Amino acid sequence: MAPPSFPSERFVDRRAAGRSLAARLLEVELDAPVVVALPRGGVPVAYEVARALDAPLDIALVRKLGAPGRPELGVGALAEDGTVVVDRDTIAALGIRRAEVEAIVARESVELDRRRALYRGDRPAVDVRDRETVLVDDGIATGVTAVAAAGMLRERGATRVVTAVPVCPASAVGPLREQLGELICLTTPPRFGGVGAWYDDFTQTSDDEVVDLLRQR
Repeated sequence: MAPPSFPSERFVDRRAAGRSLAARLLEVELDAPVVVALPRGGVPVAYEVARALDAPLDIALVRKLGAPGRPELGVGALAEDGTVVVDRDTIAALGIRRAEVEAIVARESVELDRRRALYRGDRPAVDVRDRETVLVDDGIATGVTAVAAAGMLRERGATRVVTAVPVCPASAVGPLREQLGELICLTTPPRFGGVGAWYDDFTQTSDDEVVDLLRQR
């Protein structure tokens, strides 16, 4: 089935979206920022932002906690520092038991460890203490991973966290600004249809591409 057609801005691919987002961020007063991407899809977007801002590029390792039997539906997120953010209303509405959430967290912890070893290796995370930080993804649907990542960056001492994405649903902007603080989104469609609906090419970003882009920056 073809993605829905909406009268709003679309992006050719993640790199093109990153260039558009970078142009918007160049209008924001940022003092020697660090750019932090949510892998995998956020890395190509963030690469273009980091290049335009002449900033270091790092990753925030966060995994969405998908609902049992519906992994595409995020009911929470797990950050690499162990922070767990859950959508209690959705969990209650779906009748998901605590033991099920714990099992999902355990499974995603394994994937976080794999990604940490592959993407960072022996390199430490870029130090964000006393730094302004731009958190980038290829789009926001529910926002649980962005909220977890922003919280982790603040725990690491970032003085300011600006979350920047190409697209997020109009209905989410208000609630997300309450949780995230600063949010920049290029297009906020009232009819969303998923992040991928706003890209002509939404091919999955590979591990190799993530590693290559991080090494380049």
